[in-house]
Amino acid sequence: MRDANRRAFLKHTGALGAGAVLLPSVASCGPESTIEYGDSGGASSTLTAVIGYGNDGSWDPTQTASAFSMAANHHVYEGLLDTDPISREPYPALATGLPGPRELAGTSWRFTLREGAVFHDGRPVTADDVVFTFDRILAPDTRTLAQGFFAGWLESVRRTGARGVELVLRFPFPEGVSRLTLAKIMPRHVFSRPGAWDEAIKGLAVGSGPYRQTAHHPRSNTTFAAFDGYNGPRPPAFRKMNWLTIVDAAPRVARISGSHAGAQVADNIPYANIEQLRGTGLSVAGAAGMNNLFLMFNTGHRPFDDVRVRQALRYAIDTEKMVEVALKGHGTPASSFLDEGNPAYRRAKTVYDHDPDRARALLKAAGVSGLKVDILSVNVSWIVDCLPTIKASWDAIGVRTTLSPQETTAVFTKLDQKRDYQVVAAASNPNQFGLDADLIMRYNHGPANLWTGYTRWADDPVARRLFRDMDRATREPDPERKKAMIQDYVDVVAEQAVLYPVVHNELMTAWDPRGLTGIRAQPYPGINLLQAEPV
Repeated sequence: MRDANRRAFLKHTGALGAGAVLLPSVASCGPESTIEYGDSGGASSTLTAVIGYGNDGSWDPTQTASAFSMAANHHVYEGLLDTDPISREPYPALATGLPGPRELAGTSWRFTLREGAVFHDGRPVTADDVVFTFDRILAPDTRTLAQGFFAGWLESVRRTGARGVELVLRFPFPEGVSRLTLAKIMPRHVFSRPGAWDEAIKGLAVGSGPYRQTAHHPRSNTTFAAFDGYNGPRPPAFRKMNWLTIVDAAPRVARISGSHAGAQVADNIPYANIEQLRGTGLSVAGAAGMNNLFLMFNTGHRPFDDVRVRQALRYAIDTEKMVEVALKGHGTPASSFLDEGNPAYRRAKTVYDHDPDRARALLKAAGVSGLKVDILSVNVSWIVDCLPTIKASWDAIGVRTTLSPQETTAVFTKLDQKRDYQVVAAASNPNQFGLDADLIMRYNHGPANLWTGYTRWADDPVARRLFRDMDRATREPDPERKKAMIQDYVDVVAEQAVLYPVVHNELMTAWDPRGLTGIRAQPYPGINLLQAEPV
């Protein structure tokens, strides 16, 4: 998902917003640059939200996996279809309807665009914009993140009229309907300009959704205003929104609590603060899903090319202690790559229960002694809370361990620059993209994706067999047979432990019920306010 124009994922960059005045030059903007636009009227009130993740990752919808920008893009952009943030059921967004049963069983899906849909600069949304977006996603030379979610089953997208498009599939693939929310339709007249994709990475956001971006301050906040030209199914309920990025836990909690609270909703609530916040009259709810702490090994750095070493370090970790101490009981040790609530879940054949004796034996069998490991980690607050358990567990089997938590964007910039590393600890939640297991596995283990590149594992014979098994499962028409095939190759991923969860945890959201209604805690980072309303 990355080369020069794939610096999308979590790259530390400059920023800008989008509004009535389009596309100011941002080539010289540094990380702290700020661009603001005129305000607009619209709905009835102002909402302030606190997001526990950085807003300085990529804002390009075809590329990003940044929690902040993905959540924001759901408010700024629309797909042909979008999905409910909790049930993940698809609904018509820019399109006027869903494919019928006959279409789902075939290889041609036709859509008509909503009449009167316009982008935030007032230009109409056309079939050409849809084709432009999908061409960007499918083009082999760009290798976008979204390409891995579409290219295996979607052959092409063509124009059938000013407001009509046809999606031509390689084979029947009903699961693709819910994935269409990942193809946010972007205006060709904006993003076909030279350098525009770099500007999208830096923060340029021009969509047709209910909110338009009005200002973007990296590492501080991003603001939005109701878009008066929106005529779709999720109208804006707030005149303005101000989303603050506060990665550190204490100031994030302080911003939503107390007599001088400056926000009405916040995600990524620390478990230790749940009862405190409830005591002040706030609602706090959790949702469990794919969210996880994972370890990623550099198989190009010995001895991590040896599966026994990777397995040893996994068996050494006291995951029950991590759940008890760091997560306050709001999590479970990973028993598969998939979380236990996923429809395709099956307990993996290899489960890394705490077994330090087995860990020592594996290291001895691999001929490894005196190992020193530096864990390069993101600084997401709950991840930092988990790190001491990993260090204590590895120290206990004779592996001298140091911890190097850094800003998320700094970690992934180092990985993008192909710097050497031993082990990375970070948070991941493929549920941001959907629930189907084929998509989830391809996000982390696709043959040419970013993560496989980070691990230096793509050329391993086991990896090559895995990729072939994944392709066969994608094409399998029988749902139960497909599920079994996916479960089988998930076992391979578990055994290899190249990139694999340590724990799956519950994500907590807090809000003031005196000011907001319609908030639902979601099991992946960020918030969705498309069905929220002021009280």
